Amino acid sequence: MSIALILAFLFAVGGLSGWVLEVFYRRYVSQKHWVNPGFLTGPCLPLYGWSLCILYLLAQAEQELPDGVPALRKLLLFLLMAAAITALEFTVGEIMLHTVHIRLWDYTGRFGNIRGIICPQYSFYWMLLSAVYYFFIHPHILNALEWLSQNLAFSFGIGFFYGILVVDTAYSAQIMQKIRRFAAEQQIVVRLEALREELNYNLQQRRPRFLLSLKTERPLPELLAEYARKLREIQRRRR
Repeated sequence: MSIALILAFLFAVGGLSGWVLEVFYRRYVSQKHWVNPGFLTGPCLPLYGWSLCILYLLAQAEQELPDGVPALRKLLLFLLMAAAITALEFTVGEIMLHTVHIRLWDYTGRFGNIRGIICPQYSFYWMLLSAVYYFFIHPHILNALEWLSQNLAFSFGIGFFYGILVVDTAYSAQIMQKIRRFAAEQQIVVRLEALREELNYNLQQRRPRFLLSLKTERPLPELLAEYARKLREIQRRRR
């Protein structure tokens, strides 16, 4: 089976699985209610899709690591995995900040954070998740890839996933473009999760949408202006 099909499969699995993980994390740990995470409408987080591809490739390249104590070799592998995903996280965060002035996540205030995009705490979490992947998920990934190689007819499901992803990305990009123009005009950085909370709870005074969470009854520019006024008020109070 070609490496392109393998990575396409892994991206789809990682994007879907990461979305499920984030949904339950936000429901029971961080925000205490159901939230559709990320900037897409559908159940996919591209960062997790790319991360799974990275974990798979590094796990497959384990034999390239220096020989030595097995436990230390595994630790080195997990550190490399965490560093690679942290680098990916930083790259994506920087691109979003510089191109659309949107902060998808915010680690500001956490120890050792760099521009609020990465921090040691979450790099450590990535290392733990890397170990979980290596011991409990990677063997099943290998089995799934072996099964797919023998049943390539089912790869149409991967094509179906990417068809929906393209439409979702085009729709979400239109909304992000409106937010980008607004952020550039106001010279602010929009925190996507804070904006979603503001739109769903404070501005519209209704139960939040799970899907189409940035779709509003009132014009989006009008709601963004209210969001900007409240953001400036918060900044004045902090001073």
